[in-house]
Amino acid sequence: MTADAIDRPPASVDEVAQLLASRQYIAERHLSTTLYLAMVMGRPLFLEGEAGVGKTEVAKALAAGLNRRLVRLQCYEGLDIANAVYEWNYPRQMIEIRLAEAAGQASKDRLEADIFTDRFLIKRPLLQALETTDSGPPVLLIDELDRADEPFEAYLLEVLAEYQVTIPELGTIRAERPPLVVITSNRTREIHDAVKRRCFYHWVDYPDKERELAIVRCRVPQVAETLSREVVAFIARLRTMELYKAPGVAETLDWAASLAALDKTVLDPEAVQATLGVVLKYEDDIARMNEGTIAQLVNDVRADAAGMR
Repeated sequence: MTADAIDRPPASVDEVAQLLASRQYIAERHLSTTLYLAMVMGRPLFLEGEAGVGKTEVAKALAAGLNRRLVRLQCYEGLDIANAVYEWNYPRQMIEIRLAEAAGQASKDRLEADIFTDRFLIKRPLLQALETTDSGPPVLLIDELDRADEPFEAYLLEVLAEYQVTIPELGTIRAERPPLVVITSNRTREIHDAVKRRCFYHWVDYPDKERELAIVRCRVPQVAETLSREVVAFIARLRTMELYKAPGVAETLDWAASLAALDKTVLDPEAVQATLGVVLKYEDDIARMNEGTIAQLVNDVRADAAGMR
């Protein structure tokens, strides 16, 4: 995408895929289509899937590809308006009041007009996302919404429906141009239908072996070709096992880079055993990987890797 085209929506699904690929995100066709429609029709994009499959990276690649500011709201239990939308800078307001009193300008109405202004307003991500800059409206990433409490979802509806925030002391602040909104969820709990109805939905699954190999080649090009194939094949085998947490794409990339740092060009049982903590993050899963299991997996993936393109 050329520099003079960064402030318009992509013209096609292929252009969306090319935009993401230019930022090292290899998207499957269904995701590119859903993202294209969300951008053209001005709807938020709701991405759901297991942790580590690349949901957050979609927003990052989109912002970088469009040369727009990324505004990220990381959700967590107890997230409230003060941390998500805005709060007043109370220490500065108190200083202003004391200075006014010392100068004999302590009129209540005048003080209220002076201290409840934009210069005392601390803008949090949702309010920041309503501001358009020279490069266009920002990309708003609402990350891991499932970690926030349900009352926060209810508040979010106003933002998603009208792209506006109401501040009692100032009134309603509306976006001159709506931000591009990407919402992610790891599905630790169900998100309310009222939120989902306002969004276009896409389930981000683990990539197939061919696409994951393309991702490894793109993101960690220093890894030997044979090792890349074997790492991808090994990860695919792990995902078919009864593990507490199957490895995501992030673990695939970390593992490939780690093995390359150890000067490995092919998988061997000793290297797998030594680096299991890069791939598996729970002791019970690691304990299942005894020497016999690892040796069998390494032997199996060599045949799998040979058939990969």
